Amino acid sequence: MRCGKILILLFLVLFLVQPAYAKKRTIKEFSARPPIHIKNNSNPPSGLNPAQVKAVYHLPDSGGNGTIAIIDAYDAPTVENDLNIFNQQFNLSACTTKNGCLEIHKMTKKLKKDNGWAGETALDVEWAHAIAPKARILLILATSSSGTNLLKAIDYARNRNGVVAISMSWGGNEFETVTKYDSYFTSRSGATFFASSGDNGTGVQWPAVSPNVIAVGGTTLNFNSNGSLKSETAWEGSGGGVSSYVSEPIFQIAYRILKLNGKRAVPDVSYNANPSSGFAVYQNGRWLMAGGTSAGAPQWAALRALGKDITITKLYEDASGSDYASYFRDILKGINGDCKSFCNAKRNYDTVTGLGSPLTYKY
Repeated sequence: MRCGKILILLFLVLFLVQPAYAKKRTIKEFSARPPIHIKNNSNPPSGLNPAQVKAVYHLPDSGGNGTIAIIDAYDAPTVENDLNIFNQQFNLSACTTKNGCLEIHKMTKKLKKDNGWAGETALDVEWAHAIAPKARILLILATSSSGTNLLKAIDYARNRNGVVAISMSWGGNEFETVTKYDSYFTSRSGATFFASSGDNGTGVQWPAVSPNVIAVGGTTLNFNSNGSLKSETAWEGSGGGVSSYVSEPIFQIAYRILKLNGKRAVPDVSYNANPSSGFAVYQNGRWLMAGGTSAGAPQWAALRALGKDITITKLYEDASGSDYASYFRDILKGINGDCKSFCNAKRNYDTVTGLGSPLTYKY
């Protein structure tokens, strides 16, 4: 009798439990979250302004060509008015649906509201325009944060003419079938794709892990009492690590990153993300000080609109040359977890801040 019970238990483990465990997750089970962090509300605005950020990263006062596509989810009914107030506060050029600078495309006519996503949308649109004020902005609002609906929004963006950069300030844990969707991160107009690497420290997120996407990690900007930059260090929340499912791409093989065991490493680059050195954002009647790796994706997308040659392959080629320091600020201090060398910022490439933060838009 006892043997019979044991056999029954073995049957349950082998034929019931194991298939459920071994089942490969798909895009239908994926749900994204925007890695935005609100430090505080204030009036007048606190947080970094466009002039400060441009000084830190050696960016021009104006410029931009083509269209920056920004993909978010749910409705953001105040986004155009928010952008208008942001522009007035910082003396930026107007960007409205009427003058053609801003286009809002809803994937469904009636979208639900989500306060977290609405804050992310305000951050994305305002700071993409701040960095590249002469570029057009195409805001695409997915029906929901599901993987299926976000892919539909990506598909719309990549098939639009004139789009030079696509920003995805969101992500979720990578899953077994991520490589099936790499083709979505190609564009008929040659757009470059950017995604935030995540805000939970060490770990790998999709879509940042795709070899066709530039993954943007996070840093902390540290200032002197007179407002000048003191240093830039790794932010402990910066997502990064080595993929379990995506093979090491050619550009990382050529760069000779150690100990990857044939898998893709993220992030590729970095940008200020710590909420304590966050960005001024206006959203629905209030000024916010916001951070997160989601702040870096639209601003790197804006760098692409300022320049012409920012591709993932070009970034690694530039970092391999003798003039590395003219392209990147090497982040040498800070950690994003407790995993020894993989969680420590160090010289050249690391899985906390990638190749480093930008010191130009001319890659």
